[in-house]
Parts: sequence; structure tokens; C-alpha cells
Amino acid sequence: MKILLFSHSFYPNIGGIESISLMLANNFDKRKDVSVIVVTRTKEKGSKLFPFQVVRNPSLNDITTLLKWCDVVYENNPCFGMSWPNLLIRKPKIVGLQTWIAAPNEKETFQQRIKKRILSDYNVVTACSNKIKTFTFNKAIVIGNPYDSNNFQQNTVIKKYDFVFVGRLVSDKGADMCIELLNELHKLNEKKYSMTIIGDGLEMKKLKELAKTYNLTNEIRFLGFLPAEAIAKELNEHRYLLVPSRWEEPFGIVALEGMACGCIPIVSDGGGLPDAVGKAGVVFERNSLSSLVDTTIQLLDNEEKQENLREFAVAHLSLHTEKIVSERNFDVISNALKL
Repeated sequence: MKILLFSHSFYPNIGGIESISLMLANNFDKRKDVSVIVVTRTKEKGSKLFPFQVVRNPSLNDITTLLKWCDVVYENNPCFGMSWPNLLIRKPKIVGLQTWIAAPNEKETFQQRIKKRILSDYNVVTACSNKIKTFTFNKAIVIGNPYDSNNFQQNTVIKKYDFVFVGRLVSDKGADMCIELLNELHKLNEKKYSMTIIGDGLEMKKLKELAKTYNLTNEIRFLGFLPAEAIAKELNEHRYLLVPSRWEEPFGIVALEGMACGCIPIVSDGGGLPDAVGKAGVVFERNSLSSLVDTTIQLLDNEEKQENLREFAVAHLSLHTEKIVSERNFDVISNALKL
């Protein structure tokens, strides 16, 4: 089988789509009698070498030649701008929806409406969460995102910190709600909780000022940007992962990463975050500090619930390994060839 995998962005760029495209290409390529070529608009090559070919910033002639070569086309998120010649060549095609075409509560543009209609022309459409399916293409097959199980796994480190936030420091991610939560917990409880904020962004200065306002500078560590290995080490030292996104996340791989390192995720109910945690985390009302506080207190006061959540995490994580997610996508591709 010859698979042409379109990924608008790819290594050395960093992000969810890039990492998923790389994971899928690697796992597909390991299969017997399978050849993979990745096509991307990313010009930079980086230092890594791959066992499969990567065609960067292709011309129309390049794309046409590759479409004639392949048996099936897989687009990791819609790549209409590159794959459109297949409207004429008509190779079987699958698209995996990794994010919104038009986010909830966003007024759809004419271009976005056209993109949604084009989805009906694909043999199969998959979606990373039930919310993406419901809001973008109701006939999609839900295949949740994978996490990097090589980096993110539980070790024997003693958990010496309480809460951790990992993400870009922008208003949509809600890191300020983490600080507000800590302040409220200290008002209601004599115990002093600790918090670590990992990430960088425009809100860094504002967040540090907020921590100072509440006299929490001794309780909160700001670590800035960290590589994956360092993030995994920090997660292993924390009890609870906070994902208080105001934006409706398409999925939320960070919840899986925290879970894999022994954290209990506390996430907002927007987008695909409930899918990301399954029965292994707790969910609060998005953009509601009172709901976050109440949900967190109920969790902190219930050791039995915490133990049950950790037990649920084992089965939940097993559904989101690179191997399992790749196999589910490969099955979709194989079935598309039979249609």
C-alpha cells in the first residue's frame, strides 16, 4: 500500500498536528508492504532524518505526480490547498479533523462553509473528539489523539507539589484561573497548596503580578518553556493537572500527558477536554471560577474518588498510545480502499 500523507505543517515545526503527522508516518512506514510519503508546506528540513520521504513546499506538478503514485491519500487535518488536484485524479481519500474549521460560537465565513461541504467528498472523515464530530461533520469516526508514551510515563518520584499548569500563557488557556483557584483554596483551608506554571507567553508578566497581588509568590513557581523530557519530570512531581481552558480545545493531549505521569486532571468542559480525560479526570464548567473551586474541593476531600480516577487512567491511557491510534487510523485507510 502506498500512502500519501498531507500535513500542512511538519517537522521541524512544533505542535499537535506536526507531532501526530510524524507519529502516523513513522507507524505506517513500519508496516510490511507499506510505503509512505509526507507532503508539507514546511520548507525547513531540520536535523532529523526519516525512513520515509518528505516532500516540502511541492509544486502542482509534484503533487500531481505523487497522487498518481499513491493508492490512498490521508490528510492530517484538511489540506485542500495542496490536495485539490485529487478532485480530478480521484484517489481514495481520508481526512482526520484535528481542530475546528469554525470554532463553536464563531460566525462561519463563506470559506469555512465551503470547507465543511467539501468534507462530504472524502471517503472517510475522522475526528479527534466527539465535539469536533458534532460541530464539524456528524458522520465522522471519532479517533482520539495519542500521547507520547515514551516521554510521558509515571516514575517513582515522590509527589512533592500539588497543582501544575502546562501550556501557552495566553488568556484563552486560563492560567490566571489557576492562581485565582489557589487564592480561594487558601481562603477556605488552612493548608497551603503549591502550584507550578510551565509555559511562556504574553500573559507571563500579568500572571506574576496576580500572584504577587494575592501574596502567592512563595507558593507558585513559574518555570517558563520546558522541553518534553523536563515537563514529564515536573508532572511526575505533581498531584493534580489543571487545564482550565476558556477556549474550547479540540482535544487536549496535555491531559493525557499529565495522567500518564500520575496526575489527576481537572479540566474545563469545553470542546474535547471531557473526551481527553474520560472517566479518569474531573470536569468543571468552562470559564467559571466558582465551579473550578467547588470541583477541586470535592476532589481534594475525597481520597477514594482520587484512587478510583487513578485506576480509570490505566485503561483510558491504553486507548491513546501511538500504536493503538495508528492502528485505528490504518484500519480506516484499509477500509477506504475496499469501498
